[in-house]
Amino acid sequence: MAVPKKKTSKQRRDSRRATHHIAGPTVGECPQCHAPRLPHRVCPKCGMYRGRQVVSLEE
Repeated sequence: MAVPKKKTSKQRRDSRRATHHIAGPTVGECPQCHAPRLPHRVCPKCGMYRGRQVVSLEE
């Protein structure tokens, strides 16, 4: 079984883990109503997706 020859220091361990953070969600804007929306999803405000009315919103 392979065993490390030296103890890994806290600095080396923590700098290796520095890139393991969670990124927040990518939010774009709707081209029609300019409301924030997630990519590849129907706009929750106007119901448009890729230039087509997909969901009819009752007001």
